[in-house]
Amino acid sequence: MSLQMMPVTPVVKRLMIVTGFVWFVLQVVIGGIFKVNIWQPLALYPAQVIENFYVWQLLTYMFLHAMSPFHILFNMLMLYFFGSELEKHWGSKFFTTYYFVTGIGAAILYCLGVAIYSATTSIRTPLVLPVMGASGALFGLLLAYGIIFSERITYFMGMFPMKAKYFVMIVGGIDFASLLSSGFSGTEVAYLAHLGGIAVGYATLKSHAYFKLKQIAGKMKKKNNSLRLVIDNEKNDKDDNPKYWN
Repeated sequence: MSLQMMPVTPVVKRLMIVTGFVWFVLQVVIGGIFKVNIWQPLALYPAQVIENFYVWQLLTYMFLHAMSPFHILFNMLMLYFFGSELEKHWGSKFFTTYYFVTGIGAAILYCLGVAIYSATTSIRTPLVLPVMGASGALFGLLLAYGIIFSERITYFMGMFPMKAKYFVMIVGGIDFASLLSSGFSGTEVAYLAHLGGIAVGYATLKSHAYFKLKQIAGKMKKKNNSLRLVIDNEKNDKDDNPKYWN
């Protein structure tokens, strides 16, 4: 995949620094070398969220990654590629809100999904397996990129040029097919969290657009209501037509 290179934007830079610090200091050094797993309560355990109300895990899981460096490197590359351009387009405030809403929303949908799956199948495994990584939020960014820059050419697998909107459709389709084929407990990848990020991202963008249009319509209505008809009765009716003032 080929994207236009651009400087790292402020919020993206901070997210990369914090995520890298958590992974290296808490997971690699303290957890891997000294064998003190102080980071484990920060991962997303659906059973703990649902049964023990460990709601902070809905946020903190986004800053944890697998011990293998490939997981965090791939996610941070996605954050840089898609996040920097979206932050530049939206501004830091909305980008930050969108990032955490999609990440937390993906975790909530994941917990609900595995809870329903466990209740209907009596298989408790997905409830007690930890989920780590920023992929839920990153798939939300991927969706936004495909909508906002839909006509931009990207390269699927680095070889096949296609418009960004089709790239997002293919990635989402692959994740959906992988979820159906592997189930909730048959793989190390939380495909449901990825799809949750896409779903929450779409709902967030639609809601934001709706309220923005409603706000603009309200301002236009208020502006139109402020128009007054002023007639100068001292002049002959034939001299001038009525005049409008704003």
